[in-house]
Amino acid sequence: MSWVIDCAFNKFVRDDADSVEAADLKAVFSGNLHPKVISGELSEDEVFLDFLTNFSDRNRDGRVHRDEWTAYYEKVCASIPNQAHFEQLMVQAWKL
Repeated sequence: MSWVIDCAFNKFVRDDADSVEAADLKAVFSGNLHPKVISGELSEDEVFLDFLTNFSDRNRDGRVHRDEWTAYYEKVCASIPNQAHFEQLMVQAWKL
């Protein structure tokens, strides 16, 4: 597992919790560069909600738990052949 997965998650954790609020993620999420936002097909809010569905909120509490975050980003990392490139994308995406 890449160090940036934990680093990005830890950026949002408050008070030793093991989950983060969607609002905290949305504060730094940049949906304005998404192709469907640029084309006018979707709003930034719609793109963000679609992004949240990637975390499979198994307990339906509206929070992203560490295991959900890690499972999602491990799949993303596995789909990118170059580990350094994945880390660079994470640093840029989450402003690490």
